Amino acid sequence: MNTPAHSEPDTHIVKEIERLVSQYGQVPPPWVVLPDTHPYDICWRVGGGEFHTEVFHSWWKNLNFEESQRIEYFRNWPPPPRWLAWMIDVIWDLSRDECPEEFDYSVYFEQIESLGFGTQSQYQADLEDPHWCERF
Repeated sequence: MNTPAHSEPDTHIVKEIERLVSQYGQVPPPWVVLPDTHPYDICWRVGGGEFHTEVFHSWWKNLNFEESQRIEYFRNWPPPPRWLAWMIDVIWDLSRDECPEEFDYSVYFEQIESLGFGTQSQYQADLEDPHWCERF
């Protein structure tokens, strides 16, 4: 469920933001709350994982961070390579109509590589690691 931009977050989301900020100092990214998951795992579309992403995005949009602050946030919470495209989407607030598989991330991967987060080939290798096939 996406919260419309003009409305206040639902009470459950507000309470969860408060809990996470109390525990971590910020709302952590997905790989912190469910560390051994793949970005395409069903848990991010239903249940607790979906709720966490709603909480994260509600919290994130209200921060109004500048690009440098967004990058710094991820320096504190470095992603596993399989989460690099998700991090790119969040840092640069990418809106795209096409499927993620069809979106050209190359210019963004160059930027995050220069920032020390990892490479597109590391992302691809982790994303396609056979280990994940065993779990789906």
